[in-house]
Amino acid sequence: MSGRPAKRSLTLRGHRTSVSLEDPFWDEFRRLADARGQSVNDLAAEIDAGRGLTSGLASAIRVFVLAEVKAGR
Repeated sequence: MSGRPAKRSLTLRGHRTSVSLEDPFWDEFRRLADARGQSVNDLAAEIDAGRGLTSGLASAIRVFVLAEVKAGR
């Protein structure tokens, strides 16, 4: 398991983008999307829409994952 972020491609509302996340965050993000019955792209778009302009998408995904894990989801 590497602590280095790896860049992955996503499609948010029809636009390609990339996000750099460490493997443990990416794995948990995928698990959470599956548990919610969503694609990774759809969940990322939801997070993106709610993050405002104060943080980057990767940071917003990490905060989302952390909050969900702490909530026991």
